[in-house]
Amino acid sequence: MSASHIKTLSPGKPYPLGATWDGDGANFALFSEHAQKIELCLFDETGVQEIARHVLAECADSVWYGYLPGVRPGQLYGYRVYGPYAPHEGHRFNPNKLLVDPYAKGLFGKLINHDANFGYDRRNSSDDLSFDRRDNACFIPKAVLTDPTLPTGNENLLSTSWSSTIIYELHVAGMTRLHPGIKKGLRGTFAGLTSDEMLRHFQNLGISAVELLPIYPFTDEPHLVEKGLTNYWGYSPYSFFAPEPRYLTEPSKGDVTGGMGEFRAMVQRFHSAGIEVILDVVFNHTGEGGHLGTTLSLRGIDNASYYRLDPHNPRYYVNDTGCGNTLNVSHPRVLQMVMDSLRHWTQYGQVDGFRFDLASSLTRTEEGFHSRSGFLAAVTQDPVLAGTKLIAEPWDLGPGGYRLGAFPPRWSEWNDRYRNTARSFWRGDENVISELAHRITGSDDVFGVRGRTPRTSINFITAHDGFTLEDLVSYGRKHNEVNGEDNRDGCDENFSWNCGVEGVSSDTDWEVGNDTVKELRQRQKRNLLATLLLSQGVPMLLSGDELGRTQHGNNNAYCQDNEISWIDWSNIDEDILEFSKELIRIRSSCAAFRREKFFTGQPIEDGPVKDITWWSPNGHEMSHQDWHVPHAKCLGFHVASSREGVCGERLMVMMNAHHGPIRFHLPPIAFGKYWRRVVDTAFTLDDMPTDVIHAEEIFPVKGHSFVLLAGAASPINATDKG
Repeated sequence: MSASHIKTLSPGKPYPLGATWDGDGANFALFSEHAQKIELCLFDETGVQEIARHVLAECADSVWYGYLPGVRPGQLYGYRVYGPYAPHEGHRFNPNKLLVDPYAKGLFGKLINHDANFGYDRRNSSDDLSFDRRDNACFIPKAVLTDPTLPTGNENLLSTSWSSTIIYELHVAGMTRLHPGIKKGLRGTFAGLTSDEMLRHFQNLGISAVELLPIYPFTDEPHLVEKGLTNYWGYSPYSFFAPEPRYLTEPSKGDVTGGMGEFRAMVQRFHSAGIEVILDVVFNHTGEGGHLGTTLSLRGIDNASYYRLDPHNPRYYVNDTGCGNTLNVSHPRVLQMVMDSLRHWTQYGQVDGFRFDLASSLTRTEEGFHSRSGFLAAVTQDPVLAGTKLIAEPWDLGPGGYRLGAFPPRWSEWNDRYRNTARSFWRGDENVISELAHRITGSDDVFGVRGRTPRTSINFITAHDGFTLEDLVSYGRKHNEVNGEDNRDGCDENFSWNCGVEGVSSDTDWEVGNDTVKELRQRQKRNLLATLLLSQGVPMLLSGDELGRTQHGNNNAYCQDNEISWIDWSNIDEDILEFSKELIRIRSSCAAFRREKFFTGQPIEDGPVKDITWWSPNGHEMSHQDWHVPHAKCLGFHVASSREGVCGERLMVMMNAHHGPIRFHLPPIAFGKYWRRVVDTAFTLDDMPTDVIHAEEIFPVKGHSFVLLAGAASPINATDKG
């Protein structure tokens, strides 16, 4: 565009950041501490033709700003930022690159992978010191000027108690891509996710919250593009305020809300069904990658401010995330961007909470992780976020980055020790029962300080990253060959057991006793689900685990936007689906499994029974020696609640990971005279016996099985399964 077409905007305001329409025009404000000039570029309705360019002539406190009268919602725009291209000094300005506004509330068009999106010339150089003069505007999505008049506020939060929360982790697109009951135009979208078919599934299952993998715009990393793959999970963002265009039914250009209207409609549909919405947010890094990465937004706006750079050589990035770069959240303006984003999704998106990817990186100061970092302090005091759920993935890849149990009291945390211990126990490992006892009672050894409670522990057996439940019992090793990295990617230690055969098993494959491999795998899935849903803490179920979904042994399917990752609704494991529903029903009806405080081991109301009693198969309380028998693979305990639920206030759990049965001497009459079998994973729901069980009987717990008995007042209601 020639200089004669470049105009200067009218004076505006440096706040708020982003593009703000006031009914007559729009104010544009962009932070850049080291820029020398910034141009606002306007595009026609196709997003292809640049129609005007305006200089942001005003600058205050490193915010460049100006007012453009007459512009209307739906206007497409981007920025060009001038400054030094000096990688050794940490600066990577290149005005040939159109940049996405970090505060864009909507995006129009697809991010097209092209060499012109790099600030350096990849055609003639193998490093980042060259300078690329090609214009990349045709390859970059355009920001959408939006109408800010959507109702705001977080008064619509469901505020489900943590003790009643059951989280269901899912991918917006993969959940419905293959669902035959959803119109093709809605599959893979926000609207499809809350179609009648899907809401019916969620409600019948009984979950209370969905946790959505990243829903704002993300990139396909260059190494994936070279292999013909794409980023599926979405943990590679380049914008923090806009919904991902590929999850919308209509292009966001014609939507004055920038797609937020569709997103909000989804949230409201979830809320009407009594289901909370939690967003998985990524503020630890961006999709621009390391020093050889692309220039899409922050890198070209002010690389030295937005990213943590190597203090000894600012050409390179601190890589505590393992993704090439790390956002500099300790910078006031970067922290402001993060907080503004959280408030935006809470007020305009009306979501109920957030799960923070690699949360340890957000808390780092020059000294490393700090429980009183600026980020944690900002979140704690923010009134808009006061009612939201906050979940940390409490680690990153930097020094001292594993911080399980170190976050402030308000936070809950993904508990990978729970995952590993539960898997190890049911795999049949030795020396696990003591660790397991801590995990299934809320991990008091990790979280039992500073006023924290069992709800701090987000328990999970599987998550998006790793094996599915089906694969956990079907594969002893990962099978990631289709990812194009010679099976080097993904975790090597999965604590999995294939039950005797690697991968798909035939009906004639036998493992132990009278069980086929298929039967044993079904039992193991029931064991793992029962452990998860009947533990203290907050359970998180991976989408598709209740359906028997497989990724064919791939434990790192982040780049598989295809049938490997999508849920196959034509091949549902009805046994596991019904068993999952029953477990959730039991958990929801039994206060003893949803305690708000840790067990004390003390008698209830001065009676003969403690709130928890660890019980040996030999018919006595566990002794110090019992806890340290190396080959012990059986654990039993009695829990009692002073608040009686449908299942009664006395419950007996027996878990046997041995191959063969264990003869379990039940507690004396003081613990309960009659018992009824509520869960026994040795059977399907239809085949489970309904016999009356008496105190002090010898109860045979079959190999590889989980048993839950509920106390009953008489032999009559001991047989009443309702």
